Formats: sequence, C-alpha cells, structure tokens
Amino acid sequence: MTPIARTTDWLHRWAAETPDAVFLAERSGAGWREQSYGETLGRVRALAAGLLACGLEPGDRILVVSGNSVDHGTLALAAQYVGLVIVPVAEQYALIPGALKQLHHIIGLIDPAMVYAEDGAQFAAALAMEETAGRRIVVGRNLAPGMTLLGELERESGDISGAADAVGPDTVAKILMTSGSTSHPKGVLTTQGMLCANQAQYARALPFLTERPPRLVDWLPWNHVFGGSNNFNQMLAFGGALYIDGGKPAPALIGKTFENNRLMNGTIAYNVPVGFAQLRDEMRRDPALKHHFFADLDMLFYAGASLSADVWRDLSEMAAEVRDTQPLITTCWGMTETAPACIFQHVPANLPGIIGVPLTGVTAKLVPADGDRFELRVAGPNVFAGYFRDPEKTAAAFDDEGYFCTGDAVAMVDARDLSQGLRFEGRLAEDYKLATGIWVRASALRLEVLAALAPLAADVVLTGEGAAEIGLLILPTPALATGLAAEGGVLRPGAMADEIADRLSRLNADRGSSARIARALILSDPPSMAEGEVTAKGNLNFRKLLERRAEIVSRLYGDDDEARIDVH
Repeated sequence: MTPIARTTDWLHRWAAETPDAVFLAERSGAGWREQSYGETLGRVRALAAGLLACGLEPGDRILVVSGNSVDHGTLALAAQYVGLVIVPVAEQYALIPGALKQLHHIIGLIDPAMVYAEDGAQFAAALAMEETAGRRIVVGRNLAPGMTLLGELERESGDISGAADAVGPDTVAKILMTSGSTSHPKGVLTTQGMLCANQAQYARALPFLTERPPRLVDWLPWNHVFGGSNNFNQMLAFGGALYIDGGKPAPALIGKTFENNRLMNGTIAYNVPVGFAQLRDEMRRDPALKHHFFADLDMLFYAGASLSADVWRDLSEMAAEVRDTQPLITTCWGMTETAPACIFQHVPANLPGIIGVPLTGVTAKLVPADGDRFELRVAGPNVFAGYFRDPEKTAAAFDDEGYFCTGDAVAMVDARDLSQGLRFEGRLAEDYKLATGIWVRASALRLEVLAALAPLAADVVLTGEGAAEIGLLILPTPALATGLAAEGGVLRPGAMADEIADRLSRLNADRGSSARIARALILSDPPSMAEGEVTAKGNLNFRKLLERRAEIVSRLYGDDDEARIDVH
C-alpha cells in the first residue's frame, strides 16, 4: 500500500481507478441508495467549495449532531479536503432532552462555525439551543427558517486548490469526543497522518485487505473512533464499499440489522459481542442468512468486550458448515487517542480476550501494576499529540518518555514467548479495595459474571468498595425482567432467585474473597444517559450509576431484603 498523507488521496485514487465502484450506501425503500467513488469525489469537491464560499476557513470546526449517512460521510470528506475539522457527536445528545447538557458542554468547548443535522425537524430542539445562535446551521432535509440545505452548498463553485494543497499529515482531520465516563468529554485531536498511518498498519497485518476490495455492512456510529475512523477509512483506504446499517443490537433495531445483512453481505464483520450473539441466534433460525453471512467473510472482528466462548464456538462451527476456510475471528486494542488500532491479534487465537502484538510502528511499554498485570503505554504514528484546548489533561496523558498512559491493564499470554502477545485485563481505574484491603479486579470479574449469567443479564455493576464482600447490581434482559414485580428501583427475583444464586455459586467455586460474589439485586430501571449513567458509546459509567443508586446499594448491604439474592 503506497504511503499517503491525506484521507482524500485515497478518494482520488479510487475515483480514478474504479470510478463506478460503490463507496457509500444506505437503505432506500426496498434496496440501497449507492454512491460511487466517482460520484463521491464530485460531491466532495463541490461541497468543499461551498464550505469555503460561505465563509469557513481552514481549522474551523463543523459539528455533526446526526448519525451515519451518505451525506454525513460526504460532508466529512469535503471538510477534510480543505482543512476544515469535522466533529461528530452522538445523536443521542441532541435527541434526548436530558442529554442536551452534554451537547451544551461540547459546543462551548469546540466553538463550531457550522452545525450539521440530517433532518432539521428531527433535530429541531438541538438546533434551536441558545449555544447554536450565530452559527451556520446546515441540514439535509426539512429546512426551517435560518437554516441552509446541504444541497445548496454543493451548487457553489470556486477555487479550492490552495486550501486543498495546504492539507498535510499534521492537519487536524477531526476531533472525536471521549466517552465522558469519568468526566466531561475531552476532544481528541485526530490528524490526517494518524488516520493514514493506521490503515497502512492494517495493510501489513491483514494482507487480504489488498487482495480484493472489502465490503462492510456496519452500524457502529461515526462519533466513535472504531466506526468513524477505523471502519469508514478502512473501506476508503482499500477501495471498499460501506453499506450503512440503520439497525443496532437493541430490541427495537436488531431486526433492521438482520434485514440489512440478508440484503447485503460483507467480507468483514465488525460488531460488539452482544451483536454477534444476537446474529448467531438469528442464523440458527434462518440457515439462508447463515450461508449468506459467511459466504464471502474474511474476518469477524469483535470489540468493546470479550467474545464469550460459546458464541466464539458457535460462529466457528457455522462458518465451517458454509465454507472450507475459517474467517479470522479476532480483536485488537485501541482507544480514541490512538486512531484506534495499536495492538492487534492478526493470526487465529484459540480463545477470546487475546489482543495480540503491536502493529508496525507502534511501541508498547509495559509498566508493572500488580501481580502479573501491567499498565499499557503506547507510542507510534497513530497516537495523538493532545486534547483540544486542554493542556493540563494533555500533559497528564503522557509519561516523561512521551508514551501515552492508557490506564488499561494487560498481561502476557506467555511470559516465556512474547510473540504470543498480550491479554486485556481491564481498566485499572475500575479496580477497588474491599474493607479487608483486598483488591478486586473489577473489569475482568465483570466479564466472568456476564458470561455466567448469560443470557439473563444485559450488564452488571460490581459493588463493595469499602465493604466486606463483593455485591452485584444486575441490569436484566427483557427475558429476565418479564413477570418480575418492581419495588423501589429493584425487581423481586421470584423463581429466578435460585437460578441466579446457583450460577453465581458455581462461579464462586474455589475463589477467594477478591472474586467471590456474595449478594445481588436486580435493577428495575435501565441506566439513564441523561443522568450520565451510560455514555453516548453505550458504556456504563459505573461510578455515576452507583452514586445515583446509593440507596439501592445500601439495601444490598443492609438487613435481609426480600428482593436480595444471597449467594453461598
């Protein structure tokens, strides 16, 4: 893969070599609205001219408050073409009234010159905020007074060569907001060079990307580094096609994902473990979907958590029923600050949780933490240089040798053979001490509890900091919650108490107090994004949830409670 310095160099290449090949597609009626590489380049150049004509200057920021779409992707590339900075944020911030305070913070930090939303009516509340006053508002449809249609910008013309030529590897392409799970979201400055370096690293690790254009049916949101930097740019870098999936692994939307995968299959599948589990279950019911899904698949990539052993096994067996060769089932480690991939498992592993070895150009520094665990620190061409307008947090993010301090714990798969790579061991900041002074490795234990309670628990929160024993708050799946009575924020477990207690007792077998679950309550109310209990990326903010539900935690450790499940 020829080294490049700008994302739009990829666009020029494929518009010249394969102008009619599909780059971006989204659902339209019974089929897809497809946009080719040639069409994309034409729209990008026209939009870039329109952005400059309406007064924007290189370095200005464009805030995008709506989700993935063909127009969103085209606007992002148009901005990057002439040195403007795209800032995608979670659409939930603009659509959930209680979450507008997060959008308020982001606008104050980013100070965008333009705000874009796909639909002026759907996002009317966010676009009418006091913080957007005086900024240019652009929408894809449903225009209201004071707004500009995206299509109008494409009708502008002008010389963009000077601005385009000034874009280089150090030019900021986008600002991605961190999840805000422990504080207000920070803006990660992501340069053209970071994005380009990461795809060049992929070319070395995954040769199949260069052997045929990849194809992806994907829902992962573009405000997240994996969806917006990894997946979007991977299709662009290798001349692939990105079919935007309007579904996601949620009860109301998973049916769309199944439908979209029946209409189009991919050569790569990216998803979170719960998404693969739901897809596995649907393929059990629909053999035709199974054959279609695996027919062209080169790689199945899970992220966000470890893939459970049963889902791993079932997907491998399904693939073997369809084809002679197994797709690579793998994962990697990365963060918003690393654009994202740094550590990659590029050969088949025999169990989940292994994140692999550093990609070409990445140096991993292992700082002893406790036992056999290390804090992972990284340096490389895909690692960021700092946070937007936050010199204090930037300085704190790097050690005295210039390595980014990730706060993540890893362990060696085999200390005698470093080529076996690293195993992810959770966030160090999530660990806590019991009253006995014993440390609880919360991240790793949480994953074990989730596996033990599958498919009853959607998620779990460990408790016990400063207490004598580890407790558990269970966020139930609909299957578990159905028929259980709610009282004071918890569900009475009824007949399920014995089932849950038995599963946790088996997990507890031969374990010490640092990994033994003693008691549990089932929460009746889902985590609230408006109140900060869940981030825009769907991650639980454990401390915020425990803080807001302190009374329930007290019940967990108080006198006998009819809703409490005691584990022996």
